[in-house]
Amino acid sequence: MSRPRTSSSMLITFIAAAISMFILLMMIYPNTVLTASTRGLAIWWDVLFPSLLPFFIISEALLGFGIVHFIGTLLDPIMRPMFRIPGIGGFVVAMGFASGYPVGAKLTTQLRLQKLISREEGERLVAFTTSSDPIFLIGAVSIGFFGDARLALTIALAHYGSAFVVGLLMRFHAPQVPMTPLTSSTELTAPDGQCTKRSSILIRAFWAMHVARQKDGRSLGTLLQEAVTSSLKLMIVVGGLVVFFSVALDLLTVIGVMHTWEAVLQWFLRAVHLPPSLSSAFSGGIFEVTLGAKGAGAAGSAGMHAQVVAAAWILSWGGLSVHAQIVSIMNQCDLRYMPFLLSRLVHSLLAALAAFILYPLLHLSTVQSLLPAWLSSSRHSMQTLKIWDIAWSATQTGLMTATILIGLLSAASAAIVLLRYMRRTSK
Repeated sequence: MSRPRTSSSMLITFIAAAISMFILLMMIYPNTVLTASTRGLAIWWDVLFPSLLPFFIISEALLGFGIVHFIGTLLDPIMRPMFRIPGIGGFVVAMGFASGYPVGAKLTTQLRLQKLISREEGERLVAFTTSSDPIFLIGAVSIGFFGDARLALTIALAHYGSAFVVGLLMRFHAPQVPMTPLTSSTELTAPDGQCTKRSSILIRAFWAMHVARQKDGRSLGTLLQEAVTSSLKLMIVVGGLVVFFSVALDLLTVIGVMHTWEAVLQWFLRAVHLPPSLSSAFSGGIFEVTLGAKGAGAAGSAGMHAQVVAAAWILSWGGLSVHAQIVSIMNQCDLRYMPFLLSRLVHSLLAALAAFILYPLLHLSTVQSLLPAWLSSSRHSMQTLKIWDIAWSATQTGLMTATILIGLLSAASAAIVLLRYMRRTSK
């Protein structure tokens, strides 16, 4: 009994000392705090707020309307064997990839709170649905930071492809825990026998949506009001964490901690045969993904190949700011942070390796000639757009991406159902 109490007391003492030191540094360097706070607030207001808020509201409304349950029933035949996740997780996959962090964690937490997935399934789901959104990857990173939209293909394949690999690996997380039963996850069986497991998958999907809407019971006005309210609360939390880590990074830089850390990081980069000039990019990326990606684009002396590898690692790691956002959301239920942390480490390493391999292959002249013309247009840069232009572009791109992903997963699910049917009829 004494050891846990001792370790808990040491942890509390360490946290109290860290907070006291942070407050003291804020008092000593007020100008640094003001500058960093302004920059963090600008990142939140100019990029995160307009690109994330529509998806928070839309996802909350879709859950209330039962559309998520409809999609979940359609995707169940492919999500269970591939990822050991109920089909309702397919909606989280599509929205997480389309809208970026931390939407996947928010939706996963909601499913867990509604007891539609188990804790282990939620940990599997949030592990590989935490990713960058396409408009940030293309508009901000590829065009804004690197000045070359053609890099988006390499970074996107490395980032999203490695995320799917992480999803396949996470199916082995807690293999002894049974999956959520089919009827519990999608509400397929009606009390009066109108819909059963032998009904067609489309009928079961519509019935699941109907049952979910009845169980929710909120009127349209109440549903939209609560969706907006909860989304705004979460956006304030996200903004606070972005500002906090921006201030913390600048304070650590002022007192020389980051310079020492970058010296250590340069030694490590030399050991793994990477240019030491990328140390500032990795240092920033450990704390905040936007600063890290911008640093990777600015490290021109490192060479484009190494810069792309660094950007892929930074986007997949997500930064401690994103980690804090995910933890604050997961704390609403019983999801654990350690599986998420391990998945981030694996995702970042796989993405960096994939970018290292893909860059020379995808930048051959024959491959570049096949790219669509819009990828070479600099007018898509997010830096030239106003805030609500970003909101519209992010929503449009994200919904299109989510629709494509859901369509592909539904087609694969339909193929599996058809093969099962043909196998049964052949017998």
